[in-house]
Amino acid sequence: MAEEEAASKLELIYTLLCDDVRLEVGNKLSFMGVFHNIIVQQVPVRLFKFAVINHWQGTGEHVSEVRILTPDRRQPVALSQPTNFEIGPSGFADNISFFIDVTFPEAGRYWVQTLVNSTLFHEQPLVIAEFQMPPSTDEVSEAVN
Repeated sequence: MAEEEAASKLELIYTLLCDDVRLEVGNKLSFMGVFHNIIVQQVPVRLFKFAVINHWQGTGEHVSEVRILTPDRRQPVALSQPTNFEIGPSGFADNISFFIDVTFPEAGRYWVQTLVNSTLFHEQPLVIAEFQMPPSTDEVSEAVN
């Protein structure tokens, strides 16, 4: 009961995906390469490093995990280690999960899920799309002739 009550006081303010996160002077976070989808020339695509940042508000002690699932939600592409975080009264916390050497095997809508205390708390899509180059003007004129 106490765990459910603490979870009900927990609010996810935002989730960001980015290439990297740095802790700056004054305890400020800098986010590099924020993205919502990934457009590539071909799949599969391998990301050497990226981060998922969750900014929490509320109170209590919690355990957070992040997982990225395939478009059919049947298999994980990446899983974070469970991490503990604590929020004091009227406080907030940032939870950062780094992922290294992740391969997305096909284009599609992947799912970034955040679990709190082993229960799904939030999910958002991450679209991996292939960019198709338009034919050059030479190719178009050759096709017409």
